[in-house]
Parts: sequence; structure tokens; C-alpha cells
Amino acid sequence: MKVFKITPAELDTMMLAWSKAHRVYAPALTKQPAASSDCAPGWRRVDGSAALTLPTGPTPASVKTFFFPQPETLLTYTLENNHPDKGLMREPVKSTEMQVVVGVRPCDARSVLLNNLPYQEDPFFQANRQRTALVGFTCDQTLSTCFCTQMGGSPVDSEGLDLTLSRTGDGFIVEVGSAKGEALVAGLTLTPADESGITALAAQRNAAKAEATELDRLKAGELGKLYDAPMWQSLGDSCINCGACTFICPTCYCFDIQDEVVRGQGRRIRYWDSCMFPLYSLHTSGHNPRGKKVQRTRNRFLHKLKYFPDRFGPFSCVGCGRCVQDCPVNIDIREVMTDLLAVE
Repeated sequence: MKVFKITPAELDTMMLAWSKAHRVYAPALTKQPAASSDCAPGWRRVDGSAALTLPTGPTPASVKTFFFPQPETLLTYTLENNHPDKGLMREPVKSTEMQVVVGVRPCDARSVLLNNLPYQEDPFFQANRQRTALVGFTCDQTLSTCFCTQMGGSPVDSEGLDLTLSRTGDGFIVEVGSAKGEALVAGLTLTPADESGITALAAQRNAAKAEATELDRLKAGELGKLYDAPMWQSLGDSCINCGACTFICPTCYCFDIQDEVVRGQGRRIRYWDSCMFPLYSLHTSGHNPRGKKVQRTRNRFLHKLKYFPDRFGPFSCVGCGRCVQDCPVNIDIREVMTDLLAVE
């Protein structure tokens, strides 16, 4: 693995070089104009002319939007009467234009790896992943709502990042983690990091290395006991099922598919949905297996902490804390996990 040492000025030069060849995005620290059509919500298109400014902790919006666009066109068709292809579904050409997302935190990078587990065979997710390079920054400060170490992550992790930047006294150490990362630094004159800097970073990483936590008991817990825990009723009474937690969560990937037609031109789109909404689980017959708030609230937490681990291994949560910050009724997933452990 190649490791370099750069100054903040060199970082600005790197971003300028990337912006000339690719679409480059960075976290938007202010609300973006509604007319901004070339950028995902919570992110801004950058041209390298301004210095990069990052918020402390996770970015306001996760990187999920680059892999699950909102909405995403799956098929197109025409309903024009005289058109020879009337009613024929055609798959649009998938974009291969490289996009570079700068300012990603380790928790978000890990979320992409988790979402890849259920979407290994999804051609749209995989195409977006193939053309997206993640340039991440390890966390030298964390927020009170951050809990990545509890979920098996680390604030200084490099897993899932193509380039990982770690702050030092006068600049950054840059680690190249993939072929896409290699391509981003190709042609740039960068100074190799000295051995002392690499050693210091390794020591910091070892000190923060994630270890098995008490939460791992949930994976082996009896589903029946967890499902019937009395805590769900009070939690469901508090939750207003607004869905905010699912939309800001980097590892929530529920979607719906609908057709829309405008002046004879149609497209089939996939867009974000939420298991917290009553219509999400409504059957065509009219039966709804999760028609009550308490059932939807329980499903959300058990999916992350039990169903997903049972199927894939890790928890479907990276500990970014966004749901803790934004829940309008102050539901805290950390408290939910503590209560579930008490059930055992």
C-alpha cells in the first residue's frame, strides 16, 4: 500500500486536478438550492477552487444517495400511439462517468460495504459502486452521538475507502486503498510518508481497533424473546413513524418501484421508501402484517440488530448517530440496544 504525506495546499491541488477529469462532490454545509440538479441532497459539486471544509463527525447526509439515487430510472418506454416501440421497456444506458466523493467518514464507507451484502447482484447498485471513488477522512474528533466502535467500526478505519486521509500536525497522511485510489494519485507528485508518521498512525489504529462488544450477544439471542419484549409497546407509542431515521440512515435501503408517464414518455423508477410507513407493508389483498406503529418500530430495530446479522453476519448499523441527532421524539438506538440486552 502506498502512503504519502501532503499539506492542505496539496490537498486543494489534488481536488482541482480531480475536478477537471471527474465529477467531484463534498459535503454541503448549508442548504442547497432546490434547482441544483447535478448534485445529491446534502452534497455540493466542487471545482477545486475553494478549500475543503468538513463538519466534525459524520457528514449531514450519508453517501447512500450516490449508490441509491433518489429516484433512479430502471426502465424507459413510450406510450405514443404512432411510435413503433410503443409499450416496449428499455433499460437506459448506465452512466460510467467517474464521480469522486470527498469527505467521507469511516462509518459511511463501512455502510457501503454493508449495503453491498444484500445488493451483490443488483446491477444498478454495482454500476454506481464501480464508478464512485470514496475519499475519506478519519475522525480526530467525534460527537456525543457517535458510537461506531460499539458496532464493530473505528473512527480511524480505512476499510471501504479508496483514499484515506488522516490529519497530522501540519497536513495529512494519505493511504491508497484501491485501484481507484491509485488512479486518483497517478500523475501527481506526492511525497512518501516517513516511517515515523506511518508508525504513529498504525499505533493510533491499533488503539482504536474494534473488539467484540456485549452487543454480540444479540446475534446469538433468542428471536422469540427479543420479539416479545415488553419494551416495544412503549417505544412504539413514542415513535411517530415519520421515517426520518430511515432516510438519513446510511444502511437503510428499502425502496418502492413506480411508473410515471409525462406526455406519453414513461419511466419506471426506484425510489426510497421506509418500513416505518404503514403503506410499505400493505398487501394487495388489503392485509397489512405491520399495520400498527409498534409492529413497524420493532421491525426497524430488529432488522438492524437481529434479522440482518442472522443473514449476513454484521449489524446493519455503523454507529454514525444521525438517527439519534434527528429523531423528533428523541428515540436513541443505543438505549434500545441496552434494553434488548436486558431481555436476555
